[in-house]
Amino acid sequence: MIRKIIRIDEEKCNGCGRCAEACHEGAIGMINGKARLLREDYCDGLGDCLPACPVKAITFEEREASAYDEAAVLAAKAQKSKPLPCGCPGMHSRAISRTETAAPDNRTVISQLSQWPVQIKLVPVNAPYFDGANLLIAADCTAYAYGRFHEDFIRNRVTLIGCPKLDEGDYTEKLTQIITGNSIKSLTIVRMEVPCCGGLENAAKRALQASGKFIPWQVVTISTDGKVIE
Repeated sequence: MIRKIIRIDEEKCNGCGRCAEACHEGAIGMINGKARLLREDYCDGLGDCLPACPVKAITFEEREASAYDEAAVLAAKAQKSKPLPCGCPGMHSRAISRTETAAPDNRTVISQLSQWPVQIKLVPVNAPYFDGANLLIAADCTAYAYGRFHEDFIRNRVTLIGCPKLDEGDYTEKLTQIITGNSIKSLTIVRMEVPCCGGLENAAKRALQASGKFIPWQVVTISTDGKVIE
């Protein structure tokens, strides 16, 4: 049918994600840092997303498109609102849009984290924020030991953390699924100098090897007194 529907100009889109947040129907999502119309039948043509876009990348057009399916939208909303098996809302996967460059009071340091969750055991292997991502796999102690962790490592990366000494099982299988199933652009492994952190580094290396992909990678080691070991 011919109807009014949104059009997103990807060249203008700055990837802020505000339109996706404003779309109550879930028709818009972020892929490779750009807003995309994921489901035509979820777009009601009312345009709540238009005023949310700071760069005017969204307009209306009339074209052949699937009819708006209110029942499907309501069903999708109901599915998202269901509690997870563990009952923990902290496992819900989501991207985090960062538009601030400095805190208003010049004292508060702004987080550089771009997604949730961050624990390797909790993150979905097919989360959309993995597409085109620079992936950071870090031992959880590194963020406490190294003072500039957000600025030097988390910034512009998708972050996964874990502790091979405390977590049950091995990370290799899950990391292999993440690297194999997504278009990861680069891999940075940040570990502590303590021997047990070798388990995290080795799991990441084995996963990269098992994926069969040629991805730029590096290992950074942090000392227990918070210095980068060359």
